[in-house]
Order: sequence, then C-alpha cells, then structure tokens
Amino acid sequence: MNKSNKIINILFFMLIFSGNLFAQSATELEGEFKLAPAIILIILLVTFIMVGFFNRAKDTKTYWAAGRKISPVGAGMAIASNWMSAASFLGMAAVMYGSGYHGLSYVIGWTGGYVLLLILMAGQIRRYGKYTTADFIGDRYYSQGLRGVGAGLAIFISFSYCVGQFAGIGLMFKWILGIDYAWAVIIGASVVLTYTLISGMLGVTKNMQIQYVIIIASFIIPLFILTYKFGYFYWLPQVGYGEIISDIVNGIAPGKGLSSLGHDFAILPSPEFAMPWDPATGQTAFQWIAICFSLMIGTAGLPHVIQRFYVVPRAKDARWSVVWGLFFICILYWSAPIYSAFGKILSSNPEVGVLAKDAIVVYTAQLGDLYPLIIGFLAAGAVSAAFSTVSGLLVAGASAFSHDLYFNVINPKATEQKQMLMARVGTILMAAGVAIIALLELGLIAQLVAVAFSLAGCTIFPLFLLGIWWSGSNRTGAWAGLIAGGSVALVAQVYFLAGKLGVVLPYHEFIHYYLNAWYFAWLGAPLAIISNIVASLLAKEKTPLEIKKFLAEKVHNYDVS
Repeated sequence: MNKSNKIINILFFMLIFSGNLFAQSATELEGEFKLAPAIILIILLVTFIMVGFFNRAKDTKTYWAAGRKISPVGAGMAIASNWMSAASFLGMAAVMYGSGYHGLSYVIGWTGGYVLLLILMAGQIRRYGKYTTADFIGDRYYSQGLRGVGAGLAIFISFSYCVGQFAGIGLMFKWILGIDYAWAVIIGASVVLTYTLISGMLGVTKNMQIQYVIIIASFIIPLFILTYKFGYFYWLPQVGYGEIISDIVNGIAPGKGLSSLGHDFAILPSPEFAMPWDPATGQTAFQWIAICFSLMIGTAGLPHVIQRFYVVPRAKDARWSVVWGLFFICILYWSAPIYSAFGKILSSNPEVGVLAKDAIVVYTAQLGDLYPLIIGFLAAGAVSAAFSTVSGLLVAGASAFSHDLYFNVINPKATEQKQMLMARVGTILMAAGVAIIALLELGLIAQLVAVAFSLAGCTIFPLFLLGIWWSGSNRTGAWAGLIAGGSVALVAQVYFLAGKLGVVLPYHEFIHYYLNAWYFAWLGAPLAIISNIVASLLAKEKTPLEIKKFLAEKVHNYDVS
C-alpha cells in the first residue's frame, strides 16, 4: 500500500469515528468543535490550494483571463460556481425562512439577470475583446478618467460583494470549528487569499469547476434524505415540497409524527409564509418588484460576472457559457426554498430557540438529525460556495487595481513582473479590508450582497448597455449617467450607514422605503440611462468614427463597407 492510500484510509477511519462522536451531540447547534465536518473542510481546502498551485498564473493574461482557453461547459460551471455564493447557498434560504414568499424576489432577480446577460451582452462583451469592465469603459468612451472611475467602481462593488461572502465563510468556520466569529473570518480569508494569490484567474476557474460539483452535491443530497425521512415526495423534492408549504400555511396538528431533537411537536398556521406581500411580513408589492428589478440589472453589471466572458475563446462560447451557467445555477435555485420550508417547521420546536437565519440551511439538516458526515459535507459546500465567489471577486478587484488603475492610468510603462506584483498587492489589500468590514456584521448575507448589485445596476450596467447597443452614447453622456446613478447610490448608502450608526437623518422613513440599500437601483438605473441619452444628444462632441465602425463590424458583425 503506497503512502497516499494510507493517508486516505486514515482519513476515512477518522471520518467514521468522528461521525459517531458528533452523532452523540447532534443537538448542539453552536459552540463546539465538530471533527467530521472539520476533516471534510480541511480536505477541501487543501484541494483548492493544490489546484491553485498546479494552475498558477505565470503572466498577466493568465492571471486576468485564464489565457482565454476555458471551454463553454467549463466556463458555465465556473459561472455557476462563481455565482452560487454564500448569498445563494445560505442567503436565499435565510431570506425565505424569515419572510417566506417575499424572499423569492431574490431568486427571480438573480436568475433573470443572467437572461439579460444572455440576450443583451454576453457575446458582444467577448467580441469587444478586453480584459476588464474598466478596460471596456475607458476604451468605448475614449476617456482615461472614465477608465479610472470604472476601475474604482469595480473595486468598490467587488469589495461590497465580498463582505457578504466573508460573513458566510466566518459563519461556517465558526459552526465547524467552534471558534469565535472573528477568528473564523480571519482563518477563512487567509485560505482563500492563499490560492487566489498563487493562481489568478486560471487556477480560480479550475477550482470553481471542482467547487460547483461540491456545491450541488452537498446541497441536493440532504434534500432527498429529509423529504424521505419526513414522509414527503422525495423522488423530486423540488416539486414535492409544496406539501411542506401547505403544512406551514395550515399548521400541523399534534400526532403527525414530525419531530425535532427527538420530540414530536405541532405548529400554528402561518398563511403569510406563502402569500405574496402579506401585511404580516412587513413587505409590499413595490419592494418585491424593486428588489427583482435591481437584482436583474445589477447581475448584468457585476464586474466579476462580466469578466467571466473574457476567459472563453469566442463570442459563441460566451453565449453558451451563460446557457450552461443558467442550467447549473437553476439546479440550486430550484432547491433553496425547500430548506427554508423545512427550517420553518423544524425550528418551530420551542427547545430549539432563536437561530441565525444565515445558517438555516445547515441547521435544518442538523435539526432533521441527518448523519453527521452529510451535515459536514453540507457545511463544506457552503464554504466552497463562498470561496468560489470570493476568489473571482478578488481577481476582479485586483485586475481593476493593477491593470486598469496602475498600468493604464498611473504607470503605462510598467513591466509584466511589476503588474503581477501590483495585482497580488491589490488582492491582499482588498482581502484585508473586506475581512475588517465583515467583522462588523452589518446585515444578512443576501442583503449585504444586494448592495453591490444595486450599485452595479446604477453605474456599470447603463454604461455597458448603451455602450454596446447605441453608438451615439459618448463621453459626456457616460459622465452624466455616472453622476446621476452614483448620486442615487450615494444617498442610499449614506442613509444606510447612518441607520446602522443610530443616526436619524431627515426623511429617513421615506428614503429607507424608496431607496433602501438593497434595491435603490430601481430608480438609479433608469435615471442613469436617461441622463446618458439626453447628455449625449445635447453634447457638441460625438462618438469617434473609429469606435462606431468597431462596434458595427466587430461587436455586431455588420459590414459597413
């Protein structure tokens, strides 16, 4: 028996032994080290670092765009993995667990965003042939100033998005290792930073393909077991969970045999859980629609999502990567509501107490008394989801810092080695800053991520939409749109931070309702588009002829000769 087989056998017996130990304390939801999940987690983390090492970036093209050699299916898996962040894996179920039907706005908004990308932008973005969002903005609007602003936006949006992911990593490391949340964030951030620094976009993309398999397998397997165990339709849980919703709406009488922590229990009717915009949820139809709209256009403007279209060889591959990505994403999105429904029932036992909403996916499996290794695998899947997104965000932010700000604006004569150094410095600075903000615990994971979406929808999406489809959009229009959309975003962010600090500003209730930090793009994006169009038409300057010709011939394949 060779050395590697011995190691595998030792780990296997440790997993079995630790699983039996963990089973003895299945009712402990917090505060203890869980050996079986910890071993699974360590194996995965070592795998991610090794994949990053064997696919490490040797030049800037590999660090930023993976050498543009990723296949459509591989890119689709990476898109799905990159997309299925802690907000998808943990946050969606958390929002639906807390607000029922209203939480579906996140599912619809995020999925609809990829449909927008498929129809409006994916192929055209790849044909334009740049590396980053700021590359496109600076070139299309022939402005170094706009390039710098675009890079700053990419960094800030990636930063905001990253905060929610680090919160998810901290939450799962805390649950698995039984350590303080602060140390959990620091340890998790250190690991993901390590393999991102080594590999860049190539290793990150390869890891995302592995992480996708882990994410889906860990998310789906417990659902079949839970539905089978509690007597629901288990052949296709995504269809059969409607009966669980009915039980929540109508209530469960004593004696049905439903139990948690070894005790049978009943639950009172909760009709608001399945009703759209029920007053009991405190949410309205306007808020539901505003969230959907903001998330859709925000998805189509996220720098790390757009950057994924640069890693494939051709425009056709970019479109197919979105199709595959949508397919892979929908598998998880179709399943998330089941965890919220089971969590609602199983956590209603008075002995359970108050649970952290963002951990309800793992708590549901634990309250359902699943085998500890299954629960550990589920928690590891949550970590994989956060890691896959964080790594993509760190690369996007580092690319904006090194390629767009440092090389294209500050030091155009920088050598390849200098650019790589600055990319890694930018990655470290961003990871450190995100970890610090994540320690403040400003909100639910899905809500923290929604801030980044609204900001992207107000700023980057209008620039790409008009930049691709209207050659008349010019530099003046771009500045006007950025100022208009950015102003709305600034107002929403100031009121959000003031509220967190306990400061009540004038018209607080009005702004909180209509320009909430989670969905202010419903106003900011249309205002930015209108401002861009009006200013472009009124400006004396016009879009340079060579850019119009490039758009027609290269981006839209139209022969102007």
